[in-house]
Amino acid sequence: MSLPDSPTPLANQLLIALPSLAEPSFSKSVALICQHDEDGALGIVMNRPSEYTVGEVLEQMGLSGGSDALRSQIVLNGGPVHRERGFVIHDGGTRWDSTLAIGDDLWLTTSREILEAMARGEGPEHAVIALGCAGWGAGQLEQELTVDNSWLTAPADPDLLFDTPLEQRWEAAAGRIGVDFARLADYAGHA
Repeated sequence: MSLPDSPTPLANQLLIALPSLAEPSFSKSVALICQHDEDGALGIVMNRPSEYTVGEVLEQMGLSGGSDALRSQIVLNGGPVHRERGFVIHDGGTRWDSTLAIGDDLWLTTSREILEAMARGEGPEHAVIALGCAGWGAGQLEQELTVDNSWLTAPADPDLLFDTPLEQRWEAAAGRIGVDFARLADYAGHA
């Protein structure tokens, strides 16, 4: 997968699923948009745990090392596309092969090098690993945002991405833009 060097229009934005979004892969999800252009968008769902830990992924890749905290970290189910591929959302200015700048001090890397560095204790200070990603074709995300009313958007927040517990991210992301889902209707419409 070839990644561009610079951020794109909706990159560094969170997509926050509205309660009316019933698609199982995205219901009550928060996705970080990593790339967006005229050909479509790529994002990582940031609040769905997978069945794996980072330690298990490192072992499957033949990598040893890593702190207990790193090895016990839950790997995310990043979305329904390319489920066999690893995606690392991280901070820090180090660039590895296949690194995309999402925003100021927020990166997406898809190369093995970053996992090797993390196992050696030389990786980024904050990182989240996901298997799979979310993808939207040309115009599809725009349709879901403006016509289908499936998503809210909010600027990405490192605290939410790296420190907020997974089960709290959906409501916390909405709260960052003043939305309380308990007070929101679970259907969408147009006036």
